[in-house]
Amino acid sequence: MMSLLSFGADGWGRLILSAACTTLLLSLVALMIGAVVGSGVAAAKLSPQRWLRWLGEGYSVVFRGIPELLVIYLFYFGGSGLITLVGQMFGADGFIEAPPFLIGALAIGLISGSYQGEVYRAARLALAKGEVEAAAAIGMPRWRIAQRILLPQVVRYALPGMSNVWQMSLKDSALVSVTGIVELMRASQVAAGSTRDYFTFYLVGAACYLVLTLVSNHAFRRAESRLGRAWQSRTAAQH
Repeated sequence: MMSLLSFGADGWGRLILSAACTTLLLSLVALMIGAVVGSGVAAAKLSPQRWLRWLGEGYSVVFRGIPELLVIYLFYFGGSGLITLVGQMFGADGFIEAPPFLIGALAIGLISGSYQGEVYRAARLALAKGEVEAAAAIGMPRWRIAQRILLPQVVRYALPGMSNVWQMSLKDSALVSVTGIVELMRASQVAAGSTRDYFTFYLVGAACYLVLTLVSNHAFRRAESRLGRAWQSRTAAQH
């Protein structure tokens, strides 16, 4: 077993490690895309404009209601078809494949954004209205209110929910293997199929996912604890 997982010419350790890094990078990019999209979704749902609330709700329904794998297929094949069509307009021949990493990160990011929108919306609603009203009453500009009051507390309240969204994105990254990206799931499949040692490599893949989950959970807990202490210190200093 150890020879199969070695980093030598006959081992699969290098491939597994590289695939784990790809999984981590893909999940991080998807999380950042989801953060941008989720902020817009939350703002739309909290807007006084009815059409914006409907738009935000419609986005959530679509991307939370369609299976993740189907979303990836739609983006990958639909994106490839669109790129091919544009390429043919400029004289290119044949099928042009969309970048698998970019499409995978975008698809997972948009799915993540539908969940992050709910996390941010709940975090915003958890804020006491009196703080914002008091800041406005003393003439604080809106951008300063957002910088000093809204953003720090929204991040603080959103972190526990973001931990769950991150784990979901990390697991959804396994679905991107259908586009040909050699991430952790794909590497486990290739190694298992080549050696016929299915149990070993699927077990190694599961262990890698668990390690990534445990490390990220620890990071989120530390960030949450630090933000909580920083906010308490800041509140005590103001009083």
